[in-house]
Amino acid sequence: MQPPQSSSSNAGITVYWRPGCGFCSRLRRELDRRNVPHHLVNIRDDPSAAAFVPSVAHGNETVPIVAIGQTVLVNPGIDAVLAAAMNHAPSAVPAGYSTREIKGIARVVSRLFRGDR
Repeated sequence: MQPPQSSSSNAGITVYWRPGCGFCSRLRRELDRRNVPHHLVNIRDDPSAAAFVPSVAHGNETVPIVAIGQTVLVNPGIDAVLAAAMNHAPSAVPAGYSTREIKGIARVVSRLFRGDR
């Protein structure tokens, strides 16, 4: 399923979240702290977003979900979001950020997006 169409004009990063989610709060704080432009969609207020989330999270209401273009990340950390953004929404990546900062699984995600094996 494709992410619901957003009426917001942004840098291409959409975060699907719900109130009371600690993982959502942590990701939102990290995005704000790094000045990464993003659009927030509260799945409690948007029926199409509420339907989208389980379609990409194996039937679960797992959030946050981050959509960057056609790429969808389920409960990602900030490094995974920035790795995906480097390829699909480069204008959202903070100046000076490089893949050298990416650690762990986010490095693997970044390589996959670049086509490295």
